[in-house]
Amino acid sequence: MNRITALIADDEPLLRERLRSLLARLWPELDVVAEARNGREAVEMFDEHLPQVAFLDVHMPGLNGIDAARSIDRRALVVFVTAFEQYAVKAFEQGALDYLVKPFDEQRLADTIDRLRERLQPSSAPVAGAAMPSIEQVIEHLSGELRQRSGPRQFLQWIKASVGSSVKLIPVEQVVYLRADEKYTLVVWEGGEALIRKTIRELADELDPERFAQVHRSVIVNLHEVSQVNRGPNETAEIQLKGRREMLPVSRSFVHVFRQM
Repeated sequence: MNRITALIADDEPLLRERLRSLLARLWPELDVVAEARNGREAVEMFDEHLPQVAFLDVHMPGLNGIDAARSIDRRALVVFVTAFEQYAVKAFEQGALDYLVKPFDEQRLADTIDRLRERLQPSSAPVAGAAMPSIEQVIEHLSGELRQRSGPRQFLQWIKASVGSSVKLIPVEQVVYLRADEKYTLVVWEGGEALIRKTIRELADELDPERFAQVHRSVIVNLHEVSQVNRGPNETAEIQLKGRREMLPVSRSFVHVFRQM
């Protein structure tokens, strides 16, 4: 019997363990190949393991489950996990996606497993494809609900960097892009470049998503500095920057950023 692979993403270890335990009992042919503590880890682990099913908690620090689902796009069947049943339940019940409410109900999970098994059958592929447009609608609807409930956020205004023997305060609006460099991050701004000790993952959670977008696991770009985006092979792309020679890679998991623009 062919094994099915899955990813679980939730910032609460006990809930990850509970879901994994229930899945082991109710769906023995399923292998949970990765567990993530937040949406950003979920995207990275998804790219590494390419599971067929992703269980994503809606509320996670930094990149939430909605944004992780955008990155995963149509490469897996997505099940949202939420403590708030009011999140677009009607939209889910149209069959586009599925959802689980915490604490987990075994019968509800068994029903979800039945639907997932059916969708994973080769004969059901055309039906799944036909339903895909409504997936984007559900994700957008959920994203709007989440923004309304979360309220306004405070984003990073300055980046502190050592330049020679001095410390430079770089206004974030002057940053062109950031690139991971081993244990450091290279900050490139209008006046030069410098290495800082903060990781790309930490910065991605602190920058205003209206201005900055992660486009690769190692690159964040200021969208105001993008001149054009050139399509590449296998649903990848390259970014051309205003007045600069270097090109920045866009991986498949982040191409959706430019589809929405």
